[in-house]
Amino acid sequence: MKRLQAYQYELKPNGDQQRAMGRFAGACRFVFNKALALQKTNYEAGGKFTGCVAMAKQLTAWRNGSETPWLREAPVHPLQHALKDLERAYKNCFAKRADFPRFKKKGQADSFRYPGPKQIKLDQANSRIFLPKLGWMRFATAARYWVW
Repeated sequence: MKRLQAYQYELKPNGDQQRAMGRFAGACRFVFNKALALQKTNYEAGGKFTGCVAMAKQLTAWRNGSETPWLREAPVHPLQHALKDLERAYKNCFAKRADFPRFKKKGQADSFRYPGPKQIKLDQANSRIFLPKLGWMRFATAARYWVW
């Protein structure tokens, strides 16, 4: 008999952190959609696929530009990860594993990820986690068991 165990963590942000998380998810969605629009126009013009590294240079221009100064408020790593997600979506499309990438809509699976553990600090004794540009946040743990 096998016993599988998993842990689920629920973040408990305060009001300011909730609003900031919504802005971060919106910024990631904006970066994904803007990069997808650039890729589509490039593809329709007969150009080749632009990789994640070249798009990251565009991201720097967007963050420093006067049109989108609010992108500076979001952490850069989740924004870069949105570009990686788009690159993976294109690779899956070209390998015939998925359809062509679509634009993301507000309110449908809004999310963002911190890709590296170096940015995150964990205080298990006090059930707190530190996330960049969000600060310390409480969390709750729930163990789940499955028996086979």
